[in-house]
Amino acid sequence: MILASVLDLSPIIEGGDAALAFRNTVDLAQHAETWGYHRYWLAEHHNLPGIASAATSVVIGHVAGKTKTIRVGAGGIMLPNHAPLVIAEQFGTLESLYPGRIDLGLGRAPGSDQVTARALRRNLGSGGDTFPQDVLELQSYLRPAAPGQAVTAVPGAGLNVPLCLLGSSDFSARLAAELGLPFAFASHFAPEYLQVALDLYRREFTPSAALDRPHVMIGVGLFAADTDDEARRLFTSAQLQFLNLLRGHPGKLPPPVESMEGRWSRVERAAVEQRTKCSAVGSPETVRRRLEELLEETGADEVIATAQIFDHAARLHSFEIGAEVFREINRSA
Repeated sequence: MILASVLDLSPIIEGGDAALAFRNTVDLAQHAETWGYHRYWLAEHHNLPGIASAATSVVIGHVAGKTKTIRVGAGGIMLPNHAPLVIAEQFGTLESLYPGRIDLGLGRAPGSDQVTARALRRNLGSGGDTFPQDVLELQSYLRPAAPGQAVTAVPGAGLNVPLCLLGSSDFSARLAAELGLPFAFASHFAPEYLQVALDLYRREFTPSAALDRPHVMIGVGLFAADTDDEARRLFTSAQLQFLNLLRGHPGKLPPPVESMEGRWSRVERAAVEQRTKCSAVGSPETVRRRLEELLEETGADEVIATAQIFDHAARLHSFEIGAEVFREINRSA
């Protein structure tokens, strides 16, 4: 059975603000729960005008409090920005409030540019080169405290919040394999090393108390509508946002346009299409074919679907279509 989950960046649309983004996030999470999605993840990004989920653990708590059964978590927390003890306490708090429903996905990137990373970390954070040690330290805080342990996460100790490593290269794939943790590849925006990373993860995986066999998650852009033409139109918002990012001008999520013709150069078009190639764009049948292709290529156990769609009603409809498509895929498997 293929698990279907949601990755939400809490998009801030042009003409909107963070408050609207959070209302839409809660509404989408409640619908996702009804439609049978397995988990609902929020991502840590900073200094980006179009993403509202910077205080990720706070938003996770808000979403968990407004839902009942769906797993809620981070996809992910950028661990180099934080002391592992702080994250253990935050997610220990979330697990205490919402037992059995909290996930902790961990990333090695800053979730921002280097100037912002320096503003976040000051002299307290670590660089990505200490990520393995930071993960081990975090794990130690979430295990039962040992007698005489000098520093204990309260709450956190003994709660064993499920961890997952996120990445867009082979670094986190290798570490996830070594530690016996699930691995989520950020193919929804950085697909270049997808197959290399997944092959390495599966080849080097060592069973652990957390996981007895590899569990692969892939990020996929989901832009579904009643027709291919309408889905392609909705997709232009994400294409424009990627284009602005490539040009060094990140902004709020723009409304869709009828065509991208004349809005980008040949080189820019190739760059945006490369970054978004792990996307399913189209009618329900088109989306199903594309998802089946991606599952065939990757052998993924779970798809984390994301959709930067300007109109909230259209975004809901995309995920509703996606839920039905995943049910069809599982029925036919």
